[in-house]
Formats: sequence, structure tokens, C-alpha cells
Amino acid sequence: MNARIVSVSEGPRLARSVAVGPHTLTADEPQPIGTDTGPTPGELLLAALGACTSMTVRAYADRHGWQLDQVDVAVRFDPQGQIVKSIRLTGDLEPAHIRQLLAVAGRCPVHRLLTSGATVVTVPTVVGRPRASHSRAVPE
Repeated sequence: MNARIVSVSEGPRLARSVAVGPHTLTADEPQPIGTDTGPTPGELLLAALGACTSMTVRAYADRHGWQLDQVDVAVRFDPQGQIVKSIRLTGDLEPAHIRQLLAVAGRCPVHRLLTSGATVVTVPTVVGRPRASHSRAVPE
């Protein structure tokens, strides 16, 4: 996957500034919880899956010289919380090519990460506020 670090900084209320290399975007929650200045974190997750799927299908079709004119991916959460990914392929494709493209769509890196039970390791850093006049020496 990508080696660039993604960093998130607080903005007003629940809005967050997300930096990825030279790129910046905003994440937020809809009103009344947030100010709706950007997609929610869940929507960003769905966007990552949709973009990865589309890129993977496109690269595979191009590598094989297949006549894929357009690949569109729509991703949503269903009422049970499952991710539903709809893929629309436009072009002069053989049935075997369609089957292969749909199979490769399930093997994009983000899809594999989401379905593999990925581990998340949290590394805490706590910075305390300096005390004005009550400084104490740290015990040795």
C-alpha cells in the first residue's frame, strides 16, 4: 500500500483537516452534530474502497488491452452496516472478461484490507500542559 503518513488535525467542532503528503481534505459530520464541511470518516472509507476498486479494474483491463470504456463504482453502507459495492462496466467486453474484472475488483488492496481483519495498533502520545508556578522536580 502507500507509505505516506496521513495526519489529522482538529478544526472547528468536529471538522478535521486531513493531510496526505501535499494533499489536504476535510472530514466532518453532518449538522447538527458537525458543520458538514466534508465527508464523514465512514464516507471517506467508502471513497477509498470505491477509488481503489475502480483503479484496480482499470489497470487490469488496460494491461490486457480490453475495451473497457468506463468503470464506475458506487459504495454504500446497507441498514445492517454491510458495505455494498456496485460496479458498472461500460465497453465491448467478452463475458469472460467481465467475470475476470469483477473478480479482480474484489482483490484491490483496500478491499483485501477491509476483509482480512486488519490489525490496528494505537501508539499514544500524551503531552501535558506545563504548570506555571508549581514545577516539581522529577524523582530520580
